[in-house]
Amino acid sequence: MGVVVNQSIKNTIITYIGFGIGAINILFLFTNFVSDTYFGLITFIFSTANILMPLMAFGAHNTIIKFYTSFKTRQSQNNFLSLMLLLPLLLIIPGILITYFSFDFLSNWLSSQNSIVKSYTWYIFISAIAFAYFEIFYAWSRVQMQSVFGNFMKEVFHRITTTILLILLYFGLLTAEELVLCMVAVYVLRMLIMSAYAFSLRFPIFKSFKIYNGIKIIKYAALIIVAGSVANMILEIDKFMIGKYVTIENVAYYGVAIYIATVIGVPARAMQQITYPLTAKFLNNKNNKELSLLYRKSSLNLFIIGGFIFLLIILNINQLYKLLPTDYSEGLIVVFVIGISKLFDTILGNNNAILFYSDYYRVVLLMGVFLVIATVLLNVYFIPNYGINGASYATALAIFLYNIIKLGFVHFKMKMQPFTVATGKTFCLIIACVLAFYFWDFRFHSLLNIAVKSLLLAICYGFIVYRFNLSEDVTSLINKLIKR
Repeated sequence: MGVVVNQSIKNTIITYIGFGIGAINILFLFTNFVSDTYFGLITFIFSTANILMPLMAFGAHNTIIKFYTSFKTRQSQNNFLSLMLLLPLLLIIPGILITYFSFDFLSNWLSSQNSIVKSYTWYIFISAIAFAYFEIFYAWSRVQMQSVFGNFMKEVFHRITTTILLILLYFGLLTAEELVLCMVAVYVLRMLIMSAYAFSLRFPIFKSFKIYNGIKIIKYAALIIVAGSVANMILEIDKFMIGKYVTIENVAYYGVAIYIATVIGVPARAMQQITYPLTAKFLNNKNNKELSLLYRKSSLNLFIIGGFIFLLIILNINQLYKLLPTDYSEGLIVVFVIGISKLFDTILGNNNAILFYSDYYRVVLLMGVFLVIATVLLNVYFIPNYGINGASYATALAIFLYNIIKLGFVHFKMKMQPFTVATGKTFCLIIACVLAFYFWDFRFHSLLNIAVKSLLLAICYGFIVYRFNLSEDVTSLINKLIKR
């Protein structure tokens, strides 16, 4: 776990810096500098682009991580990486042609509820391509065991530039329409910078595309599109469907609530940058002992850290919403519902990587397709009846069902499960902290209230985790901090 802990700590710090900047952007700058309509439009554009991203990538980013370590010679690795660069064009080029010749149909369908969307249809497609190739170059770097710079580009770069753009908007140097265009341009620039870094680590040599197990690799890439689409649709389909069923301002309210709840998953996002390549390596080498250990440790560590963040959010959410414009308080229930589902996500550890990079991914894909259909149907029912709260109900139900299926499948097929006695103790600690801290507040300003309550929670939670040694990795990290 040495390389995992080392890069995970760096990635966690970078990711939280990014989320901190993003929190300022979304909770304060967007909500005060941008109209609800344009904020909702921006959220709709990039959520839809994220849904399309796995299709545009042709599964190449996941395929790189799964198969790279199976190639032992430099020439075979070069052939493989070169193929992965060109593979997405099989869908991107037809996608461009379809969008061009069917523009009126697609734009009218996307803007059926909100006419403002029509003029920005191409922005969605361009963003999806930029997202796709960014993930490919990021995976290119990760298989070289270099994840930190890519994580900075993924989590920090576009948020800093967005802050600058919002300040320019505030001072009248940009219009709202120009802001949208510049944000798309930022994602394109991010992709280009990531490509330069990836090539500095390993420059592609286009000599031959003949590779061992080529048919198997392309078949996997095609099938993993479905897996990536399942994951992205569960995360983004709600925002897309809100834009289809109700006014686009609601996408902004929902987006803010989702962003708050998503902070719970930041440690998982940071850790997976290095646990995913390691998981693929253990699977390729059939090292089930190390894989099982990684499964349990990643689950417990993420549950402890994610549980603490969950508590920080839930225990302070009422005070936080007092700092936002009144209309955004409609997302309060969304934070609770999605927050619980995100906490459940942390328990899975590197479960997704085990499924994606094992030989069982085909069965899981079928389950995923069924789940996406269920998610869409749940949103069709819940959103018209319950608005943005309904979208959170549909998303949470989908996430719980999908996670239970994945946990059960890995346990049944690979005889591995992530739970330990410490998992149960952590769960009890989280419940106890909710009961102890939720029902009281200080009579201070909201910011001071949040700061004091969070400090008391950190002392209480940290002491119990450390005193009872719930995780060796967390205890070791705290000891290092104490020594410093």
